[in-house]
Amino acid sequence: MISTLRRGLLAAALLGTAGLAFAAYPDKPITLIVPWAAGGSTDILARALAEQLTKSMGQPVIVDNRAGASGNIGSNFVAKARPDGYTLLVGSMSTHAMNPAMMEKMPFRGVEDFTPIAQMANVINTMVVNPSVPANNVKEFIAYAKANPGKLNYASAGPGSTNHLSAALFEKATGIEMVHVPYKGGAPAMLDTVADQTQVLFSAGTQTLPHVKTGKLKLLAVTEAKRSPLLPDAPAVAETLPGFELSVWYGLFGPAGMPKDLVAKLNEATNAALADPAIRARMDGIGVEIVKTTPALFAATLKKDAERYGKTIRDLGIKNE
Repeated sequence: MISTLRRGLLAAALLGTAGLAFAAYPDKPITLIVPWAAGGSTDILARALAEQLTKSMGQPVIVDNRAGASGNIGSNFVAKARPDGYTLLVGSMSTHAMNPAMMEKMPFRGVEDFTPIAQMANVINTMVVNPSVPANNVKEFIAYAKANPGKLNYASAGPGSTNHLSAALFEKATGIEMVHVPYKGGAPAMLDTVADQTQVLFSAGTQTLPHVKTGKLKLLAVTEAKRSPLLPDAPAVAETLPGFELSVWYGLFGPAGMPKDLVAKLNEATNAALADPAIRARMDGIGVEIVKTTPALFAATLKKDAERYGKTIRDLGIKNE
């Protein structure tokens, strides 16, 4: 009886201590890990979020770029951190839903080793072609590709990238044959598509739209399930190929095991920060659509995409080499 009473008092004391610690959160700087180099759309979004959270939470939020291994180095750092809310990650669909299916030796599990906090944004993923391609829409492109098997080269940022997966899915859905030309990054893939060394590219609007505006590339469609409000005149591939979809999102994660109250607090703070009109306008300008979700909805999206893209990658035999 006494032992049971002591255990009860100890548990109550521990809960009280945790409650006091949570009430004081944050009482020191927060580190926001970006698993890619500075300057990309993920980094821009992370720095905008950090600036707003610094103001609203009363502590510095510091962005730390830990690039390498297709986003795995920075992501693994967060997966192994304490789940106390002081080490967070701006991850993406590729790091959590694609990498685990493409890499034999993963340092973390994309779903189980993280706490989904907030789905922050969707990135417009576009299908563009060099002006030399005699097609102005997806239907015309498919007809041209079928009449010229193996003639079209499509660029990617490397085997297993979202560029590669998008094109491989498109080939499978249409029965066309193209030649994959992998590069070491998105920038050279873009440059060679503009130069007509490659003719087709599926890539984020952050990279393609500036060249579309100058007429150096033609925009045929977006790969999301439906048209983007940021590009209302651009049809979705699914309007020609029902069911075709590849959506790229960015999200805020913590290590697995974070307290629900802390997750809820960070979700609310993140959604409020990204609702700032200046941030929305800036992200709209580079083809990044801010979204607002709950931790539960984001967790469901993560699980669904990990299962869907994981199966697709395995079925297509795509490996990150």
